[in-house]
Amino acid sequence: MISRRALSLKPSATIGVANRAKALRREGVDVLSFATGEPDFDTPQVIKDAAVDALRTGQTRYMPTLGDRQTREAIAAKLRDENGIAGLTWEHVGVSAGAKQALFCLAHCLFDTPNAWEEPGEAILPVPIWVSYRPVIELAGGRVVEVPTTPQTGFKMTPGQLRSAITPRTRLLVLNSPCNPTGTMYGPGEIAALAEVVAEAARTIAPDLVVISDEIYERIVYGGIEHRSIGSIPEIAERTITVNGLSKAYAMTGWRAGYAACPGEFGARLIRSMGTYQGQISTNITSFVYPAIRVALRDCAAEVGAMCDAFARRAEVMHKGLSAIEGLASTKPVATFYAFPDVSSLFGSTTPGGRTLGSALDFAEALLEEARMAVVPGEDFGGCGGRHIRLSFACSTQQIEAGLERLAGFVRALRR
Repeated sequence: MISRRALSLKPSATIGVANRAKALRREGVDVLSFATGEPDFDTPQVIKDAAVDALRTGQTRYMPTLGDRQTREAIAAKLRDENGIAGLTWEHVGVSAGAKQALFCLAHCLFDTPNAWEEPGEAILPVPIWVSYRPVIELAGGRVVEVPTTPQTGFKMTPGQLRSAITPRTRLLVLNSPCNPTGTMYGPGEIAALAEVVAEAARTIAPDLVVISDEIYERIVYGGIEHRSIGSIPEIAERTITVNGLSKAYAMTGWRAGYAACPGEFGARLIRSMGTYQGQISTNITSFVYPAIRVALRDCAAEVGAMCDAFARRAEVMHKGLSAIEGLASTKPVATFYAFPDVSSLFGSTTPGGRTLGSALDFAEALLEEARMAVVPGEDFGGCGGRHIRLSFACSTQQIEAGLERLAGFVRALRR
């Protein structure tokens, strides 16, 4: 018998769409995929060389669960020097199999499965937001409290909204800036204003409140807004866990290299607990990846900058093309490699294949079946996401232009 926990867990919408597109391609169908958040660039050669050298010199055995000290020190130095997070040492850093594993372990270290007479701890999510936060929190025994955002607010939660959402049961605030799926981000002043609310709430009604700041897209910023780590703000630094990794900025999705860090006594205890939890799941990441992490953080600023410039050019092409399609409303991306247009004005239309569109899921399925173009429906991102689709432009400009042509043709053919 399969557990209720497993049966109640929904598959990732992003992975599901990507797998369907791949299956069609294997059958010889010409599918253009805009589903997966995976850069089309190759990992920089110097990073690959570091891993190969480690293999050749015999770094193929077990490592400490949270990573070797040298790599953890390199990550701590990066976060101190570049992100302004003071007080970090190697003991405040844990390396994981991608940022997703760090988030999973952290959630289980922060939440308890409540007894029958207890209310579960709460986690605040400004939505729309990445699909995996909710199931990760709920699997750990937490209850999600959604704070809705809209295109009109740049998909950003206000300090007033945050203040209203915090209760004595609030354990966690999750921030993802820059944000998947919206392609927007909080500016430095907005981050400071949210931090002020967190600090005030921690002094008054929610003493156990902590922040997880998922900054996996911190280097893919091109809209003129400066990235600021909320963990750099002294008043809440020791209750802020910064989660990051090398997948997106360094084109290392398959390497599975992520990390989490939090300064102070609580941070050191939390990271040790994360290590204990991770030790029962997977132990250390692949041993010869550690030197590659250090080289990436130290020597690849130029390669990262070049990739970011390419994403900026693609963002312009994508936004211009989406804005020209009647019936779509698109917020201009300023970071990441995602566009998140509103397609709800097309609900009620009928496709050439006879399908009536009543949701973003209907739109995405019809687009794949009839125009051979894969996008992610927005329902699982929460909030107003059910009116949106997500397109990843982590692909060539030629593919973006071809996809926009298919999308425009699909919309023109709708009977309204």
